[in-house]
Amino acid sequence: MPPTAPARRAAAAAGTLVAALVLAGCADDPEPSGDADAPTASAPAPSAPSLTSSSGPSSPGAGSPDASGGAAGPARPRVSGTVASGLEVPWGLDFLPDGSALVTERDSARVLHLTPDGGGADGWRTREVGRVADASAGAEGGLLGLAVSPDFADDRQVFLYVSTAEDNRVVRAELAGGRLGEPEPVLTGIPTGAIHDGGRLAFGPDGHLYASTGEVGQAELAQDESSLAGKILRITPEGEPAPGNPDPRSPVWTLGHRNVQGLAWDDAGTMWASEFGASTWDELNRIEEGGNYGWPRVEGRAADNPGVDAGGLVDPARVWSTDEASPSGLAFAEGSLWLGALRGTRLWQVPVPGGGASGTTSGTGQPRGHFVGDYGRVRTVVTAPDGSLWMTTSNRDGRGTPADDDDRILRVTLQR
Repeated sequence: MPPTAPARRAAAAAGTLVAALVLAGCADDPEPSGDADAPTASAPAPSAPSLTSSSGPSSPGAGSPDASGGAAGPARPRVSGTVASGLEVPWGLDFLPDGSALVTERDSARVLHLTPDGGGADGWRTREVGRVADASAGAEGGLLGLAVSPDFADDRQVFLYVSTAEDNRVVRAELAGGRLGEPEPVLTGIPTGAIHDGGRLAFGPDGHLYASTGEVGQAELAQDESSLAGKILRITPEGEPAPGNPDPRSPVWTLGHRNVQGLAWDDAGTMWASEFGASTWDELNRIEEGGNYGWPRVEGRAADNPGVDAGGLVDPARVWSTDEASPSGLAFAEGSLWLGALRGTRLWQVPVPGGGASGTTSGTGQPRGHFVGDYGRVRTVVTAPDGSLWMTTSNRDGRGTPADDDDRILRVTLQR
């Protein structure tokens, strides 16, 4: 029997460790020491995860009773197939009205179309429909988020978040005749850097486009209201500040973020975001209009930063130690938020009782970790039209240990 992907990854990791010992001192870490998205030599062994929540330390592991699940408990995920394999750092992912999907590759700047007409391990075929010539790949930049227009059937528009040599920007392009047209800038001037470029795009229930940005390694920009870095932005499809923004002249919806890479809405319309911490706490935030989420004044909860004036700041709903999370993609399905962990190499499930408006003080139930170490770094998580989750690996991003078939898009079914 051929070795499994986790076994191949473990063997590759052992070889990488030997090479690292030989070459010690010859190369620098591509990201500052202690950062939540720092490279890992190998995936951790599966175990019941420890975590800290906004209501204090908690001991239950993956099989423990949930604070909100009721008699049936929360949904249980199972990887039921591989939609695509052999990809180069898949990053943005969204679905077209016909049920097919588009995915971006960060480093190659390709946009791929996945159609359910055979050819893949799970019956899906992958075909390139275009490349974004201006995308400039770096340690964390390149061709990042993707969002399909809610009116795609009429306007054929696809929105992309792109790192260029000058800035990060939101562009849109027409997908027609099986090809992606020339990208048109929608919002430019988002600061860019080697790290913390943000990059997630998503249309909200209000029909407006939300974009997450990082502070590009310049922490002070997160609190600078005149900068688009370290923010969640809310714009119209034409790139204008959306009606109802805190400042009608600005696209800024919230500020004080270090590096948000996950955006999602639950069934009650509550917005959530996942955010990389620095050296101590990663965050899941319940997003409130005009909220200040603290970076760099605080990391994690106000109580975790004694002696710091945290007045006016919004506490996270949940925090994790940085080796358990390094959170990227975020989706909502079957009453839970599903958060992809890069350094933590797992899929986190966070039940949301009552749409985050009731239940525990943070509006969330007890988190649970799934697939710990099984698939390596998990980048993007989206809800498919059939109610399953699609989950991408990110083992070829320079910080993982890829298996032969990485990177992959995995289909995760949810059962109760």
